[in-house]
Amino acid sequence: MMWIRLFVLMTVLMASYSATAQSWSEIKREARGQTVYFYAWGGSPAINQYIDRWAQIASERHQINVEHVKVDDISMVIQGIQTAKRVGASDQGSVDLLWINGENFARMKRDGLLGEPFVAGLPSAEHIDLDDPTIATDFSVPTDGLEAPWGRAQLVLMHDQARRPNPPQSMQALLQYVQTNPGRITYPEPPNFHGTTFLKQVLLETTPYPQWLSEPYATERFQAATEPMWALLDAFHPHLWRSGREFPDSAEAMMDLFADGLLDMALSFNPNDASQRILDGRFPPTVRTYIHEPGTIGNTHFLAIPFNASARAGAQVWINLLLSVEAQADKASPSVWGDPTVIDVGRLQGADQGRFEALELGPATLTGAELGTPLAEPHASWVEPLEAAWKSRYFGQAQ
Repeated sequence: MMWIRLFVLMTVLMASYSATAQSWSEIKREARGQTVYFYAWGGSPAINQYIDRWAQIASERHQINVEHVKVDDISMVIQGIQTAKRVGASDQGSVDLLWINGENFARMKRDGLLGEPFVAGLPSAEHIDLDDPTIATDFSVPTDGLEAPWGRAQLVLMHDQARRPNPPQSMQALLQYVQTNPGRITYPEPPNFHGTTFLKQVLLETTPYPQWLSEPYATERFQAATEPMWALLDAFHPHLWRSGREFPDSAEAMMDLFADGLLDMALSFNPNDASQRILDGRFPPTVRTYIHEPGTIGNTHFLAIPFNASARAGAQVWINLLLSVEAQADKASPSVWGDPTVIDVGRLQGADQGRFEALELGPATLTGAELGTPLAEPHASWVEPLEAAWKSRYFGQAQ
């Protein structure tokens, strides 16, 4: 009887595997000829070139057409999806895929704007540790297979060692620096992503209640959690570039000021950004990357399919290609994009592992050991209150 039970169990497992394989085969067949409208930030020429090149590969290998719809603010796209949900437009949506994370994912999940879980069914997911906390959660919100990890990021700061060889490596040290070097430091204006990230870094370095930040926002905790942050920023602002009355509108604008010698510091959420800019001549070769001694914020960015996507199958095939060893290794190269991979390289063997081992760090790129363990992002629900309070405090208006 035992062998009969074993035979039945094996038959069930094989049938389940066959169904899963057939399901992916069906997805690939359905995807052929589809056009995938991929809404993603378009502010980086290097990223745009990477997407365009792999879109061409998707066309050649899988007969899908990927249209990169370049956006500045993905939240406006989500607003349109929310409107479609409200009027009952459950299919034939104009957005097939979004590049998101953080509060945008939390909003889409909360409001039922995402399709069914799909990540575990992607063949390329076998190389990814889906239980990794930075993949299983997004700004402390469980991802539940509703968005696929695409790349990792960590806040890094930049200085020119020919001009300033010893940059300040904490917010308190930065305050002392700006007080003796007025006009040489600034940060992007929130709610720009990099500006809000800077705010969160200040918060993490100053709050007496770090444990609250991983929990959903509570109004009654806001003042106590943020009071030291506001005290530091209040002391900062009179000594900032343009006396804190004006801020760069993006990290890109801040890096332009830095490259022109008008600032002593720039920031990025890509640890390879400075190296890439040195290689293409936008930064002098003496620029280097550093982090603060307590560590800096890090997270994962994701790809998500809306509930009403017209080309859901095509979107899944496109995502699976972007998560392939070949595409991830290409993306991780500092000369291409320099975006750290979500693949668990330890799971790879032979030539696949060799693709990543062969990658050379750029001249300004920190090693994994130097970057250390990233600081966890605050819960996504803290973002809007922080941005609104900043706007109200320094510009006298609510966001």
